[in-house]
Amino acid sequence: MAGTTPEDAVIAAGGELRGRVSWADACVRLERQGPLTVVLAEARGVSDAAIAPVLPLLDAIGRRGEARIVATLDFEQIDLLSATLGGPGVDLLCAPSEAERVAALCLAGMRDGARVHDVSRNAEAVRLQRLNEEVARIAETLARLTRGETDTRYSERPAIASVNAPAQGYRAPPPTTDGAEVTARDIREAIRARRLRDQYFGKGLFEDPGWDMLLDLFAAELERAQVSVSSLCIAAAVAPTTALRWITRMTEAGLFERQPDPFDRRRAFLGLSPRASVGMRNYAAAVGRGGLAMV
Repeated sequence: MAGTTPEDAVIAAGGELRGRVSWADACVRLERQGPLTVVLAEARGVSDAAIAPVLPLLDAIGRRGEARIVATLDFEQIDLLSATLGGPGVDLLCAPSEAERVAALCLAGMRDGARVHDVSRNAEAVRLQRLNEEVARIAETLARLTRGETDTRYSERPAIASVNAPAQGYRAPPPTTDGAEVTARDIREAIRARRLRDQYFGKGLFEDPGWDMLLDLFAAELERAQVSVSSLCIAAAVAPTTALRWITRMTEAGLFERQPDPFDRRRAFLGLSPRASVGMRNYAAAVGRGGLAMV
């Protein structure tokens, strides 16, 4: 792609550039700015001190639906940005290519059922739709496990649920009492076995970031450990931007919960929701009862 600047990306996405402002002046500009469709926040290479004051305002804009926020960042900035920009209306791109930036801007600007005709942009939209459907499938599976349903073939519940509508009024059932007990070591061994596949078949062939992150958070829960967003991105074993999108969808689906760091407001931890925790425990118990290996 010919363009290499943020301005070029906006134009390539079919947008109209309303202006460019420094991080130092961003708060004043955004508070006075009229209606916008998308805000592109280029954080790569910018100091934490310059970025931190602007993030709450960007998050508020995204949550209120006033504009979509597309933020680019370096891997080292994941914890800083994700601690605040964790709500709806935000797309975090870690070290994106120009094509990824343009695709994200294009998708963010799609309103009122607008259609995208570019093949590469359509492909990105399809990938995001599949991600939503896969997360919904995982959420439904864990919900069945919390109810003690192990055979899903005859379930009358829909296979695809709304990712943006987590179950309300959830109450965890009592823990299983069949004597089956899973340990953090069991989960860590399962994770190591999954990573061994990459050594023999190459990375990318068996990508399953949702499950990898569930296993990592389940092991951390059993260890009484906390997991940062950047650490969970590593556990997902996919590109950071892909992992961040999975984290967003899993949080929206009610499977992950953000836990602010009481000692550093610039960082947040992630943990399993009560529903996801019970589902994982019941799954582990069912595996143990069957004498099967955790996969």
